Amino acid sequence: MDLDRKRVEDAVREVLRERERTATETPAAAVVPASDDGRTVAIGSDHGGFAMKEMLKEYLVEELACVVKDVGPATDTSCDYPDFAVKVAEAVASGECSRGIMIDGAGIGSSMAANRIPGVLAACCHDVRTVVNSREHNAANVLTLGAGVVGRGLARQMVRTWLRTPFGGGRHERRVRKILDLERRWTGKS
Repeated sequence: MDLDRKRVEDAVREVLRERERTATETPAAAVVPASDDGRTVAIGSDHGGFAMKEMLKEYLVEELACVVKDVGPATDTSCDYPDFAVKVAEAVASGECSRGIMIDGAGIGSSMAANRIPGVLAACCHDVRTVVNSREHNAANVLTLGAGVVGRGLARQMVRTWLRTPFGGGRHERRVRKILDLERRWTGKS
């Protein structure tokens, strides 16, 4: 078994163990302070991702004990994903939220929009393996999902794994620094 596959399987096992453990906790015992890394989450969507946003928002609060900032939309009326992707990204870039999640039809456009905000490292992921990689190797602080690509159960598993996976540092830190240096070179912002 290769190392990447083992890490994914280990992450899945941890998610299942944590689910069993938190099922017996009282809500008060599961609350994590808002200042804890990864526990303040901005979430947004377009109309295509609205239902998944609402489901994930409830999951984040009730099962993962996160503090959630919903940047919209308030309904599933047709709207443009860049408008909400930028709100999620700005909440993360400003430090108001430690992480962000944006859902549209495929996740790609929202990733492109969010990555235009200095300080944001948005990753469009479609499975647990890409989620682990986005955090461990790339220090992603915004996760974009495609509601037309990822089912509800997988989306919950991906979000839990993404919030629990730490950045690996080491050689990956050098590479992420190079990405951020590109940003500074072109925008003059750090």
